[in-house]
Amino acid sequence: MAAMTPTAPDATENAATQESLPAAGRPRPRPRPRLWRGLVLGLGGAYFLVPLIASFVFTVHTPGQGVSFEAYTALLAADGFTESLLLSLGLAAATIALTLLLAVPALVAVRLGSPRLRPIVEVMCTLPLVVPPIALVTGISTVLRWGPEHLSRTPLYQTFLAVQNEDFPFVLVLAYAVMALPFVYRSLDAGLRAIDVPTLVEAARNCGASWSYTLLRVVLPNLRSSLAGAAFLTLALVLGEFTVASLLGFEPFAVWIVSISGSQARMSVAVSILSLLITWLLLLVLSRAGTAPTSTPGASRSSHKES
Repeated sequence: MAAMTPTAPDATENAATQESLPAAGRPRPRPRPRLWRGLVLGLGGAYFLVPLIASFVFTVHTPGQGVSFEAYTALLAADGFTESLLLSLGLAAATIALTLLLAVPALVAVRLGSPRLRPIVEVMCTLPLVVPPIALVTGISTVLRWGPEHLSRTPLYQTFLAVQNEDFPFVLVLAYAVMALPFVYRSLDAGLRAIDVPTLVEAARNCGASWSYTLLRVVLPNLRSSLAGAAFLTLALVLGEFTVASLLGFEPFAVWIVSISGSQARMSVAVSILSLLITWLLLLVLSRAGTAPTSTPGASRSSHKES
């Protein structure tokens, strides 16, 4: 035993050196493949930008005549441009308001009172994805023809005429709300899953808040990003929808672009580029509205000191 005691410190030193050697000789982690990442981003950007650049060149360059911006300067004076654009924006705003007004209270109520009904609500909200727009517009047109014929002596006759007003066809709002419902549901459901809605509502109710105050001032601020995402998708759907509006005989912005494409090709392409820019601008505004302003701790402390 006495002979073995001097070797104990040596064994510990050897073990320490063996443990330190792999750490010192460990290879450094490889740098991230920035070249491949830049290449993928460049290809993705070229996939989107090259067609836009080619379309822009087509609108401004005339063979044998040089460069001219006549296709863009003539847009404001084009017949139906302003009316169709304002109509599409109005339809988009009304569709966003209607879908959120229907979906938000329903999903909050299901999450609070009947969580077991969530699969049923999910199936009902996503069902429009499997219904082709042509089938939807066929059903709508059948109902619109059937109503005035059989309800001409009832007050509902004026309702059927009002929803088909050419100045603002509310029937398109109803159709777009059905088509946008799956996207609105997915966005709101993801937001509701991210927060503890029962705890927030119970805390607000225990503090004496009414149901309307709880929904508007407690639940909705926590769903700001989800609401912006739902409005984002609905706006993109309404501004680009063509089938339903065309078959029902109305002329929003997408239908107007197609109507002038046969006679004024350059102007139709210029309008398409302009519509993309307008859509991107509106989507940027919605995305900025969905991000809540954050304040840093240092700023809050400085404000308290100043006060």
